[in-house]
Amino acid sequence: MPEDTGPKPPPQDPRLPLTGLRVVELGHYIAAPFATRLLADLGAEVIKVEPPEGDPHRDWGARVNGHAVWFSIHGRNKLSVTLDLKSEEGKQRVKALCARADALVENFRPGYLERIGLGPDVLRAENPRLVIARVSGYGQDGPYRDKPAFGAIGEAMGGLRHLTANPGQTDLPPPRCGVSISDDLAGMYAALALVSACWGRDRKADGKGVTIDLDLVSSVFSLMEGMLPEYGLLGRVRQPMGAALPSAAPTNTYPCSDGKWLAVAGNSDLIFRRLMIRIGRPDLAEDPRMASNSGRCANAEELDAAIAEWTRTLTAKEAQDALEAVQVPCSRLYDMKDCVEDPHFQARDLMLEVPDPLVGTTVPHPAAPFRFEGLPPRDMVRWPGPPVGAHNDYVFGALLKEKTP
Repeated sequence: MPEDTGPKPPPQDPRLPLTGLRVVELGHYIAAPFATRLLADLGAEVIKVEPPEGDPHRDWGARVNGHAVWFSIHGRNKLSVTLDLKSEEGKQRVKALCARADALVENFRPGYLERIGLGPDVLRAENPRLVIARVSGYGQDGPYRDKPAFGAIGEAMGGLRHLTANPGQTDLPPPRCGVSISDDLAGMYAALALVSACWGRDRKADGKGVTIDLDLVSSVFSLMEGMLPEYGLLGRVRQPMGAALPSAAPTNTYPCSDGKWLAVAGNSDLIFRRLMIRIGRPDLAEDPRMASNSGRCANAEELDAAIAEWTRTLTAKEAQDALEAVQVPCSRLYDMKDCVEDPHFQARDLMLEVPDPLVGTTVPHPAAPFRFEGLPPRDMVRWPGPPVGAHNDYVFGALLKEKTP
C-alpha cells in the first residue's frame, strides 16, 4: 500500500450510532450536503466529492479570512476529495468509492448521472448493496422532472409560500421563512430514508440496495397537515392566517410596548383559562363560546384582540415572565443574539466553538439536534468543513489503495 501523505481524519468514535457506515456524497449547494451533514454528525464516514474548484456553496454567505463561515458547518465531519466527474479518471474513482460504500447521496438534475455514465445500474454493477438517495427539484419522473428548481420553488409549489402571507395583503409577496426550508426538509428526509434503506437491506435475503427518490416539492407538500383532506372532502382551500393557525386558538403573535413580539400558544382548555385569568379577562374564561378549541377558533379575532390589548401594556420580557408564571407557553421572537445569550441554549450546549484552520479562529457551530445518552454534544462535531480536496491522498491512497506515480 502506498504511503499516505494526506491528512487523516480523527479515528471514528464507536459511541456514535452510525460509525462504520460509509456514504459517498455527490452533492452541491444545500439539500444533499445537508443530508450528509446529519449522517456525518451521527458518525457516518462521509466522503464528499467536489469538483476541482470546490462546492459552489463554499462561496455563499459571509466570509472570514476569505472562507465562507457557513461551509465550516455545512462540510463538517466530512472527508473532501476532488474529482472531475466528466473525466474517465473521475468516473472510475467514483465507481471505486461506491464499490466500498454503503450508500450514495446525490442531488444533480434527474438523468445527469446516467448521461455521464454513473447511473444506478453502473454503480450497482460495482456494488449491488449500494443504497442510492437521489434528491431533485421535482423527482425522478413526472412531467416536471427536467425543469430546474431551487429551494424557493419547492416552497412555492409545495404549498408553503401561499400560507406565509398576511391575510388580505396583496401589495407585498408572501415572505420566505428566512432559511432554505425545502432543501433542509428534503435533506432530513433523505437522511432518514437512507438509514432506513440500509437497515432494510441488511435484513433482506438478497442484500440488494434500493434507490430512494426525494424531491423538494413533495418534501414541503408532506408538511401540509390536514389541508389535503380538507380540500378533498370539503372543498376548503386553507388561506393565509398570518401568525395564527386556523385549527387552534388562541395561538398567535402579539405586539408589546417595546416594539417586540410575543408568541403565545394558549390553545388547550386548561391553559386557555389560566391565560384569560392572567390577562384580566376571567369573563372570557367562563364564556361558553370559548369552552372548546373549535369554539375558540370561531372567535379567534375576539381573543386575539383581548390578548393584544394586554401585551401592549408590557414589554415582551415582562409579558413573557407574567405568562410563564402561570404556565402558559410563550416566547419572545428571538434573533440570533437572543439565542446566543439565552442560558438554556448555553446549558444545553446548543452552540459549540469549533477550531477552524481555514477561518483562522474558532467558529460557533450549532450542535446536532439529537442527544444520545453518554455522548456529549461537543463530541459529535469532530472537525469543521475541510479545505477542498484535503483528503485526496488519504481516500485515494489508504481507502482505494491506488498506487502513487
